[in-house]
Amino acid sequence: MRMQLQTKWVSFALASILALTTAGCSTKTDNANLAEGSAKTGQPTKLVFLTSGDAAAKSIQPGDRIIAEINKRLGIDLEVRTVPEGGYEKISVAMASGDMPDVVTINYPSASVSQWISEGLLVPLNDYFPVMPTAKAKIEANFKGTAVDGKYYGYPFVELERANQTLAYRADWLQTLGLKPPETLDDFYQTMKAIATQDPDKNGKADTYGLTGVKSNGFNSSFNFVFYAYGLPYSDWALDNGGKVIPIFEHPAFKQGVQYIHKLWSEKLIDPEFLLNDTQQREQKFYQSKVGFMAPALYRHVSRLETSLQKVNPNGKLGFMAPPAGPDGKRGLAQAPKSGLFTAITKSAKNPEKAAKFIEFMLSKEGRDLLELGIEGVHYTKQGDKITYNEEERAKDNFASNGWSHPLAWGSVVWPLTETYLPQTEPQADRAKQSVEIASKYMVPNLVNTTTPEEIERGSVINELANQYYLDMITGKKDIDSGLVELSKKWREQGGDKVLEAVNKAYLGQKK
Repeated sequence: MRMQLQTKWVSFALASILALTTAGCSTKTDNANLAEGSAKTGQPTKLVFLTSGDAAAKSIQPGDRIIAEINKRLGIDLEVRTVPEGGYEKISVAMASGDMPDVVTINYPSASVSQWISEGLLVPLNDYFPVMPTAKAKIEANFKGTAVDGKYYGYPFVELERANQTLAYRADWLQTLGLKPPETLDDFYQTMKAIATQDPDKNGKADTYGLTGVKSNGFNSSFNFVFYAYGLPYSDWALDNGGKVIPIFEHPAFKQGVQYIHKLWSEKLIDPEFLLNDTQQREQKFYQSKVGFMAPALYRHVSRLETSLQKVNPNGKLGFMAPPAGPDGKRGLAQAPKSGLFTAITKSAKNPEKAAKFIEFMLSKEGRDLLELGIEGVHYTKQGDKITYNEEERAKDNFASNGWSHPLAWGSVVWPLTETYLPQTEPQADRAKQSVEIASKYMVPNLVNTTTPEEIERGSVINELANQYYLDMITGKKDIDSGLVELSKKWREQGGDKVLEAVNKAYLGQKK
């Protein structure tokens, strides 16, 4: 999603800000006076943290004891302001209005982050690395490429090592049909055909489809395993015979993949309404015996998906598998990410060192233990390695149920997958871990390890164009051969040529 800070946004900024915070604005002079007053009186430093919430987390309520514990340990007075998950535009609006928090988390990379850095709205972390050993180590190990002129303007969180997206299926249906999980694309086609034509739910109606997906802004990630099976080697770009970077739709595997998906579509093996689905609607079709396969995020969702399925179908069984192999045995599904979150200190921070210590705490083992487990003796007890969760006390501070984390642990500097966190009460912990092993094994790498400014600036236009051609080709609205030729031409004319120039330069630079 492109997000740019534009002057015209400020006209409606106050209304948006009122929806996410009750705090007023403060000038630089106010900030200086507050910091000086805190130093003289010994009062804790006020620290405002603005971030996007997570749908899996509850909200933070007044009197939260975890916030109080963080305040005690760090000597701060923390106020957390959240917008709904993915509501990054509201964060950009708040920053544009001048009502800046001390610490902010937004999506990365994005036009907003680039502009904040160029306008001097963010404080470089380099000077505070002595009080940020965990953050420093993680940045220097994984995110050196995020520096701007040698300075790190925030902590970039991108999950580089693990994935949790793979193919899930109705294992009870395959058992009914006498089928094993498909190993190859040919097997997959036959399985899709059986699900669509052999009444796996035994309701006497021809109302089932093999595969569904969700609407997406790029090539539909629910179907990408087909391209990788045909040999597409990278998830972002491809190389031509001369070693130059080209868009993936110019790789031979892309045409083969489109032809395969079009075959599934034309034979009515794909849910015809997949473009109308969000994640919840896709899952509902799975539970309601409309579809047999989907490509969801698993890990902590394994138990939830199967429990939800069995509420509708008591004999329902969730299965998951490696993506099917292509003619040469190649496989892949989850795309190695280049995007994630970015947590930074703003120029309005009343005490940047305290803000830096807060980010460090959120990343440190001490901080993760507090946010995942709570306060020992209150939210949990421990005997040896065995943890007993006090769900009644945890509920008072809006921990997610069944041993899951405090709201502040979700989607700001890490995700549960990154920390491989599963509560000891997780009923399907082994299967959850197995899903990650499968997904990570078949995670498809990137060719270029950075996102260029040109991609951020022009990406939404050219990606929308490519996605529309892709959908038109798989649904038969455009001829595949002529469609690919048209796409290559129009994609370059609408800014793709400038993007390719920048990406080729970045690719050559990382090879040195």
